Amino acid sequence: MTLTAFLTVVLIHLAAAISPGPSFVVAARTAASEGFATAAALALGFGLGAALWAAAAMAGLALLFQLVPALFAALKIIGGAFLIWIAIQMWRHARAPLPDRSDLAPRSSLSAIRLGFLTFATNSKTAVFFGAVFVGLVPVDTSFAARAALLAVIFLNETLWYITVARLFSLTRARAAYIKAKAWIDRSFGLLIAGFGLKIALT
Repeated sequence: MTLTAFLTVVLIHLAAAISPGPSFVVAARTAASEGFATAAALALGFGLGAALWAAAAMAGLALLFQLVPALFAALKIIGGAFLIWIAIQMWRHARAPLPDRSDLAPRSSLSAIRLGFLTFATNSKTAVFFGAVFVGLVPVDTSFAARAALLAVIFLNETLWYITVARLFSLTRARAAYIKAKAWIDRSFGLLIAGFGLKIALT
């Protein structure tokens, strides 16, 4: 695998990671409501989810989806349902006041990592994205070391981007703005996530 091809994969993935999606919505809300540490742990979960799907694509899961469409359909429905469940919880608690951080029992790091991983891992279309990119840019004879390096960079891309999001949305001004418009923001974010869930399940 050439250095040019390697860097192309990295840049394509970085652009995809930065583009808004359900992970961005969950990260922004978590940072504003629960603080930087929890949102950073969430980012780690996103990175692990990205690495999982990238590894699966390298192993030929995207091809398996083509050969067994029912498997892909089932994963889409499960993933969409999970995002819709998150959206319902956000809508239900939209009017609940945000506790002061000093009084708030924070979500554990493990719980935040798990939420991040599940949010990312239930989006089966990510495997198709990686499969499409890898087919064109990662030759079949690519060494194990190069593949491992790709997975590492994909993990870092995803994690570092969402740590940046966590930092921005956990700032005092961002939290104050969130508190002021919490009901509207939570319901808007809930609708966005529900829309992403329906899109994943139905397309």
